Amino acid sequence: MAVADPVRLYAAGSLRDALTDIAKAFQDNTGTVVETKFGPSGALKNEIAGGAPAQIFASANMEHPRALHDAGKSGPVVRFARNKMCALANPLLKVDSSNLLARMLDPEVKLGMSTPRADPSGDYALEVFRKAETVKKGALESLTKKARQLTGNADSPKAPAGRQLYGWLIAERRADIFLTYCTNAVVARKQNPDQQVIDLPDDLAVGADYGLTVINGAPPVAQTLANFIVSPDGATILRSYGFAAGTEP
Repeated sequence: MAVADPVRLYAAGSLRDALTDIAKAFQDNTGTVVETKFGPSGALKNEIAGGAPAQIFASANMEHPRALHDAGKSGPVVRFARNKMCALANPLLKVDSSNLLARMLDPEVKLGMSTPRADPSGDYALEVFRKAETVKKGALESLTKKARQLTGNADSPKAPAGRQLYGWLIAERRADIFLTYCTNAVVARKQNPDQQVIDLPDDLAVGADYGLTVINGAPPVAQTLANFIVSPDGATILRSYGFAAGTEP
C-alpha cells in the first residue's frame, strides 16, 4: 500500500510541545506523518522565503506569515493562538509585578531577552521597553542598552540535552530576569520549581498573536492539517499548554 508523503510544518519554538501533540493527534486521525521544524519565527520565515520546503508556517507573530503572503508565497494568514509576555526570574531576586520595572532597570540585575527580528519574542520585549518609557522617562534607552540578547540567533547558547533553555539561562546566571512568553516561563519553572514567573503589570503588559499560513503549492493535506490546528480539537491542545485560542481576547 502506498504511504502518503509527510506534511512539513515549520513553527515557532514556543509552539514545540503543543504542535508536537497536535501533529501526533493529526497522524493518529489521518495516518499522515507530520515533519516538524521549530525555531525563531523570523529565521524560519527567511528560510521559507529562500525556498525551504515548508508547507505550513506557524509563527509567533502575524507579521512574518503576512510577509510571505504579501510576497505571493502563501495563502491567507489566520490568527490561531495567543500568548503573552512574562518575566522569568532568579529565585533569589526580590521581584514581583509591582517592582519589576525597577528591578529590570537596576544596573546590578542582568536582563535577558531574545533577538529582535529573528525572534518575535525579542520584538515583544522591545514593546515592553517602549511601554516602560511611558512609565519612567529614559527607560527605553536604558533597557535596550543593558538587555542581553541570549536567544534567537544561530550562535546563541544552547541548553544541555533535556534542559529547557530559559530556565537553564536563569539557573546559569546568564540572566537574572528573562522576558519571554508566559508559556515558556511556566515550562521553565516545571524544571526549576524555585524560579519565579512574574506577570507583567498592566502598564507593561504585551500580548502575542500567532499566525498560520499554508505555503503556495502545498498538497491539500497541508490545508487539512492547518484546519485541524485551528479546529476546536487543536485549540484544546493549545490551551493545555497555556495558549489562548486565536478567537479569544
